[in-house]
Amino acid sequence: MLTDVTAYAPATVANVAIGFDILGHTVEAIGDRVRVRRTGERGVRIVAIDGIAGALPVEPERNTAGRAVQALHEDLGLDGGFELEIDKGIPLASGLGGSAASAVAAVVAANALLAEPLPPLRLLLYAMQGEIVASGSAHLDNIAPCLFGGLVLTVGIDHPRVKQIPVPPSLRCVIVHPHMHLGTREARAILKADVSRSDFVWQTANLAGFISGCYSNDLEMIRDSFNDVIIEPQRASLIPGFADVKRGAMSAGALGCSISGAGPTVFAWSEIQNAEAVRGAMVAAFGRHGLSADDWISTIENYGARVVRA
Repeated sequence: MLTDVTAYAPATVANVAIGFDILGHTVEAIGDRVRVRRTGERGVRIVAIDGIAGALPVEPERNTAGRAVQALHEDLGLDGGFELEIDKGIPLASGLGGSAASAVAAVVAANALLAEPLPPLRLLLYAMQGEIVASGSAHLDNIAPCLFGGLVLTVGIDHPRVKQIPVPPSLRCVIVHPHMHLGTREARAILKADVSRSDFVWQTANLAGFISGCYSNDLEMIRDSFNDVIIEPQRASLIPGFADVKRGAMSAGALGCSISGAGPTVFAWSEIQNAEAVRGAMVAAFGRHGLSADDWISTIENYGARVVRA
């Protein structure tokens, strides 16, 4: 049996504008790594946190990676234990699924150390326990794509159904992360509890049209459906210059542009030939509002978390 494994988990864009809490996709450009070692001492310990993490808790029950592996360990009733080393590559509170990536990488690495590795759906539920630590609620739109890869629709929580959705190969995701802090709990707290019937119908139609466009390689359908009428209008004020950033992306040829997860990262889908112009317009717009930013252009392929060293 293996005794020491490192796994990598990519960043993710949650919601993808029109799929709040149910739709997400991977961002292969950046990610987290977690090294897990089997030990003779029962329980889970975090022995190091490196990378761009800042101050993260080392108590397993307060750390997304630690809590996810704890959930696995407790459920299986394992003898011995695990030691974790976390290498953060995803900025904190960025809207790029950093908490999910750490949890997913941790359970993927721990799973590789088991005599009988578990199927992905079991790992999904353990990783969700880690995500709850960060956001205070159970949602899978970061965890599912991070684990399975690509664009993923998740239905249900206790017994989730996961479906990978094809993405037209000519498309790229442009990600721009302004240098500001926006916590998931804060961004969820401002959301209204009720939705009007007209907005519900509009949003449902957009979600259906978007997924249909992905399956049929219909870029115009994707463009026409890429419009969040419920969540984005409520969160836009939390991100300085968001309206200008979106306007710049669309003027440069993006199919759609919205907030990645809880923000403040903003993402856009674009055809390959327009991706650089879209990125430039988004970065420039943030700059006009006094915010410097990191930026990436990523494919949206079916590469989820995986073991990178054993």
